[in-house]
Amino acid sequence: MVLLIWLVLFLLIVSLFVVAAGFLRHAILDRYSGARPVTCPENHQPAVVALDGSHAVATLVDGSPALRISGCTRWPEHSACNQACLAEAHLAEPYPEAAPIGPKQINHLPVLLAAFAAWYIGMIWHSHYLFRDAWTEAFGLTPSQVKDIVRWMPPQLLSAAVCLLFAYGVAWLLALLHRKGVLEGVLTSTALAAAVLIATCFGIVRLPPGLLAIEAGYVLLATFITGAIVGGLWDKLVVRGH
Repeated sequence: MVLLIWLVLFLLIVSLFVVAAGFLRHAILDRYSGARPVTCPENHQPAVVALDGSHAVATLVDGSPALRISGCTRWPEHSACNQACLAEAHLAEPYPEAAPIGPKQINHLPVLLAAFAAWYIGMIWHSHYLFRDAWTEAFGLTPSQVKDIVRWMPPQLLSAAVCLLFAYGVAWLLALLHRKGVLEGVLTSTALAAAVLIATCFGIVRLPPGLLAIEAGYVLLATFITGAIVGGLWDKLVVRGH
């Protein structure tokens, strides 16, 4: 039981880091992306440049992303310039871009529904109707110990928190990538689940084989259902940009 609680806590922490890193990347790309008007220092004429948002994300090590220009209306003829307009480009407001088609802003209700569905399926999956006996045998627990676990709230709250965080992670990725539909939701949730599982592989491989098979089946089913709900309800999940 201690191993399971440790695994759930570790999954929760890793998921928090994954989502936080994604939000940070998205914020930096928003800050340092888009076409910006400048005055070219060489000919003192108007020009339009683009900052390299991906480079800013990649160099965010000490808290100060390194900026560089990735494109200019005077390029490629003058691409060997010293980018003296970089400071002006940094301060300039980017031109507004057309709103892409697809998810943009998260609506919380479908995310909550997906998280509840994943959590409830977990309750059924680990109940005496399906795999509780095999789960109990894999852990070497007695029926009385299982009853105590069922009545104990922290594991239930931790599993609900993981389901909720995972659903929000899928929703945020769909909004970031401007994707929609059941298939896109399932693919996105599968990719996120794979990233989390790879990060936690050390703890996962230590599970007993019987328990690993049970939990793998639940994770796979919960991943598909979460992605299908979040992606399938994309028009209720998001509000189109105006």
